[in-house]
Amino acid sequence: MSGRTARALAAVAGTAMASAMLASCAPAGPEEVHFTFNKREAISFVTQVVDDYNASQSDYRVTLDTSGIDAVSASFVRGDPPDIMLANYNHEVSRFVSRCALSDLSQTDAAADIRPDLQPLLDQYGVCEGTTPALPYSVMAASVIYNKKIFEEHDLTPPTTWDELIEVCDTLQDAGVAPFYATFADAWTVNQGWFDYAAGGAVDMLSFFDALAAEGADVGPGSEHSFAADLADPMEKMQLLAREYTQDGAASRNYDAGNVGFAKEGGAMYMQGPWAFSEIAKTAPDAELGTFPLPMTNDPDDLKVRVNLDLAVLIPSEATNPEGAHDFLDYLFRPEIIQAYNESQLGFVPTTTGKPPSDPRVAGMIPFYEAGAVYQGAGVLIPRTIPAENYAQSIALGEDPKAVLTRLDADWARLAYRQPTQTTEDPR
Repeated sequence: MSGRTARALAAVAGTAMASAMLASCAPAGPEEVHFTFNKREAISFVTQVVDDYNASQSDYRVTLDTSGIDAVSASFVRGDPPDIMLANYNHEVSRFVSRCALSDLSQTDAAADIRPDLQPLLDQYGVCEGTTPALPYSVMAASVIYNKKIFEEHDLTPPTTWDELIEVCDTLQDAGVAPFYATFADAWTVNQGWFDYAAGGAVDMLSFFDALAAEGADVGPGSEHSFAADLADPMEKMQLLAREYTQDGAASRNYDAGNVGFAKEGGAMYMQGPWAFSEIAKTAPDAELGTFPLPMTNDPDDLKVRVNLDLAVLIPSEATNPEGAHDFLDYLFRPEIIQAYNESQLGFVPTTTGKPPSDPRVAGMIPFYEAGAVYQGAGVLIPRTIPAENYAQSIALGEDPKAVLTRLDADWARLAYRQPTQTTEDPR
């Protein structure tokens, strides 16, 4: 090898070494944060939130995963869960809570601003003692939707007692107007509306389900508390409304048909949540609609609205990037972001500093939410392995309420017997 060639090779090697050293000193780039969210109606909104967060800083890059709860559950089994979740708070998600598979968020700034009266609703699904594993992000309130124009035409106001409700129904029926537009062909609409509103308007759901949990496998004939004992009266009243005060053909109407039928003034009242407003507006964009809690007793102080903790933020204990997850959590709970999200979905902000939704269609529920006069629906608190939706539908269609509730008691007792005792310790 000539001296000139040797010097050339040495120069190339030196340049390569220097490049490698420079590369090793260069920034590695933002750390990835795996974020899961799958509420279909809000994916576009949350996508924009993620994009804005990524553009606002260079330490972390959030990647949005919309694959759903089944994929998330599988990732926990594999030991590779997401870094942060914004999830519907239900029985599926609560499994992670009761098994202590989530990080304690009690020391976050966001936790300090959550309304304390919402914690009992979280605890109804399960707890991990001494920790705060989930932070509510959006609360959806639901109650009777009514057509203000029809009420005004007949000089009616939203009823506040059971007797007033029957008077309203009789007045409408005598005038040839169906009091309620019902969609009994879809079991879920009966469950979340008719069943939940009737049960929650008459019985304290927190105390009732605490009592059922205490009874366990003994729920049934002879137990102090049971579905048959505690819910018989509200279910009989629900059946009365369904039998006497609904439009013709209610048994064959599904949710889609119901939205159109109600929009065309086929009934004065509709037992649906605020998610129906956008569907109704496709047919009647200028309809003047309002909301009020279904009165099930003759005491106006018993009025409450049904709520569900629509979304909660959770960080798995085995998150790969907990620091990035906490940084993104702080961003999600910025007042302007959590407010904008809930405003877009007609939801209620779960923080003490949050403002109520501005949409006039849900204004009737605001005083009850702010006063804490709320309950979670019985239909969402019964495990999915029990066909509660079908039971509710059968009552609406005329089956004996006592017989159906007795069957529900038996299902509850069997499930409680098979259910292992929940642990509040980390199972790993």
